[in-house]
Amino acid sequence: MKHLKPIMLLVIGVLLTMSSCRNEDDLNIEPPAEETIEANSVVANLLSRTASNDGSEDNIIDNASCLSVQLPVTVTVNGVELEINDEDGYEDIEDIIDLFDDDVDAVVISYPVTIILTDFSTVVVNSDTELIALASDCVGENEDDDDIECIDFQYPITASVYNENNDLIDTITINSDNDMYDFIEDLDEFAVVTINFPITVIFSDGNTQNVNSIQELANAIEAADDTCDEDDDNDFDDDDCDNCSTNDLSTLFADCAEWTVDKLERNDDDLEDNYVGYVFEFNSDGTILVTQGANTFNGTWEASGSGNNISVMIDITGLPDFNDTWNLHELEQDDDDVEVDLRLGEDRLRFESDCDTNNNSIDDAALITALTSGDWYVTYFFDDTDETVDFADYTFNFSSDNTATATDMGGTTNGSWSTGSGDETDLELNLNFGPNIPLDELAEDWDVLEVTNDIIRLKDVSGGDGTEDFLTFERTPFDGGVDDSSLVTALTTGDWYVTYFFDDTDETVDFADYTFNFSSDNTATATDMSGTTNGSWSTGSGDETDLELNLNFGANIPLDELAEDWDVLEVTNDIIILKDVSGGDGTEDFLTFERTPFDGGNGGDDLETILIDGLWIVASYFEDADNQTANYAGYQLDFSMDGTVMASDGSNTNNGTWSVLSGGNVMSLDFGTDLPFEEFNDDDWDVLSVSSTEVVIQDVSGGGGGTDTLTLQKL
Repeated sequence: MKHLKPIMLLVIGVLLTMSSCRNEDDLNIEPPAEETIEANSVVANLLSRTASNDGSEDNIIDNASCLSVQLPVTVTVNGVELEINDEDGYEDIEDIIDLFDDDVDAVVISYPVTIILTDFSTVVVNSDTELIALASDCVGENEDDDDIECIDFQYPITASVYNENNDLIDTITINSDNDMYDFIEDLDEFAVVTINFPITVIFSDGNTQNVNSIQELANAIEAADDTCDEDDDNDFDDDDCDNCSTNDLSTLFADCAEWTVDKLERNDDDLEDNYVGYVFEFNSDGTILVTQGANTFNGTWEASGSGNNISVMIDITGLPDFNDTWNLHELEQDDDDVEVDLRLGEDRLRFESDCDTNNNSIDDAALITALTSGDWYVTYFFDDTDETVDFADYTFNFSSDNTATATDMGGTTNGSWSTGSGDETDLELNLNFGPNIPLDELAEDWDVLEVTNDIIRLKDVSGGDGTEDFLTFERTPFDGGVDDSSLVTALTTGDWYVTYFFDDTDETVDFADYTFNFSSDNTATATDMSGTTNGSWSTGSGDETDLELNLNFGANIPLDELAEDWDVLEVTNDIIILKDVSGGDGTEDFLTFERTPFDGGNGGDDLETILIDGLWIVASYFEDADNQTANYAGYQLDFSMDGTVMASDGSNTNNGTWSVLSGGNVMSLDFGTDLPFEEFNDDDWDVLSVSSTEVVIQDVSGGGGGTDTLTLQKL
C-alpha cells in the first residue's frame, strides 16, 4: 500500500473546504517552474530509480539484487546459527565464510521471512523454492538494471502541493527512500507539485552537492549513474578494500618487517607449502628481500590505485610463482597478525606477518636451544590417519643458521626452519623440506604445544577445511608403537622354513626348498638350490592384531607371494604364525614359519602318535582377532588311540572324538554340545604345524567367514 494515500484524503478535504469558503483574500501563489515536478517526467523517473529499494546489500543471504530480506532474520552459516539484526550482521556471515578457503560454504535461511521488493512492498515466503521464484524476476549478476545506486538524497526533503487554482494546499515531508518512491508514484494525483530547494545529494565517494532546481537535480543524477560499482553480484567480499590506499599498504610493509606466505594458489594448484620457511621483506624503496635458510632472492614491488582498484606489482628473481600484477583484495589486522590478501582472477596470494606494533617479541629461546642440539626423530605424525611409519627411517638435524637436514638410507634432504607467532599458541615452528614424498607433508607453520629437551609436540590447523594435523619429535627413533621384541629375537635367530602357506589354496609345497634368514639390520635372505634372493623385513602395528611383520623378497615367483603386511597371530622360538586380510576382496592368507622343513604333508602317523603321548592344554584359541584362551584355563586334554578325547579341569569334563585325515593335513574334533569345547567342533581343521610339544590347527569358515586358530601345547 502506498504510504502517501492518506495525504490524498487530506488534500481532497482541503479542496472541498476551499471550494465552498474561498474568497478574494485567499492566498494565490504561482508555483515556480524551476521547482515543479510532473508525473512520468524524466526527472520523476530518475528520482524513482534512485529511491527504489536496492536489494544488493544482502546478496550474501538471498543472491538477488532486486529484493531484500526484512531484518531481523535467522540464518545458519556453515553450521553456526546467527540472528541478523542490521548491516553488521552481513559482515558476521562473511567472517564465518572466510574462516577457511577450501570448504563448501552454506547459508541456510530460517523460514518464513518477509521479502521487500523494489517498490518497498512486501511478501512472505516460506521456502527456498518460493524465494528463487521471486528472484527470477531480477536481472543477472552485474547486468544493467533500473535502480541508480551511485547517488543518494539527504533527507528530509519537503515538497509543496497546489490545486488547479495554484492554491498551496499542503506541504509534504519526505524522510526516506520509501517515502520518496511513494511520493513519485502519487504525482499524478496532484495538480501541481514543487520540491523545495535547495536540497543535498550524496555521491558514492562521500562527496555532496547542493542542488537548486529540478534541472540541476536531473543533471546530477544522470551524471552519477553508473559511476560506481553497484555491487550487483553475489561476490560478497569483493568490496573488502573500499577504504584501502597505497599508503595503508606501504605503512603495513614498513611496520612489519617479516612476512610469510599464508596462501598461494596458481591455476588451481595450492603452492603455499612450497614456501614454508621463506621470509619476505617489502622495503619502502620498492625492493623485496626474500630469505630461506642460507638462500636469498631479490625483487621489486610497486602499488598504485585506490580502494578496490589497487594494483600490486611483484617481481622476484628466481620465484616466478609470485611474479604478476595482483589486485589488492583486503588488508586485515587483528591482535595476533596482519594479512595482505592479493587476487588475480581465481589465483590467490596472501602474505601474513606476526607483526607486533607494541614490540613484544616472542620467546623462542627454549625451542631453538632444544631444536639445534642433537638428533631428532618423528615419533608421531597424524594427517587424517596415523602416518608415522613414513618417517621411521629419518634422522633430523636443525642448525642455528635456520637450515635443516632429514637423512635416511637414501641420502640427505636439505630443508629450512624458522619460528614465529602461532595461530593458536604463542609460538610456531615453520618447516620446509621441499616437495619430495613424504617430507613434503612437514611443510606447515606448526603451533608449538610442548617443548623440552627430549620432546617437541606440534599441531597445525588446516587453512582449507579446519582439520588438525599433529607432529611429534623425540630423541629416540620410532619403534612402530608396539612391543616387537619377542618377534625380533626369534626371527633373527637361526634358520626358518615355511611349513604352511595358504592363498585360496594350500601352496606350501612351493616354498619347501627355501631356507629363510632374517638379520637385525632388517635385511633377509631366502636360499634354495638355485641361489639366494635378498629381501627385507620390518615390524609395525597390525590391522587385526597389535603386531605385524612386513616381508618383501622382490617380484620373483613364488617369493613375491610373501610381500604382505602380515598380522602376527603367534610367536615362540619355534613357530611364527601369520595372517593377511586382502585389501581387495577381504580373503585371508596364512603363513607359518617353523624351525624344521616342510615334510610334504605326510605326517598323519606322527600327529596321531604325538597327540596320544601325554596330556595337552589349550595354549591359545582365537576366533579371528578375539582371544578366547581364558575360557579353557585349567583344562587338560587326553587323546586316546580309540579316537576319543576327554577335556577336564577337575570339576568339569567334556568328552568328544578326534581323528587325523588327509595324510596329517586335516584334523577333526567333535565335543557335542559340551561348553566351552563345542567351539572346537569341526571336521576340517587345517594342520598348520606339528612338533613333539606343540600342534597348531586352523579353520577358515566357508563363504568368506572368520578364521579360528587353536594351539595345543604338551604338559
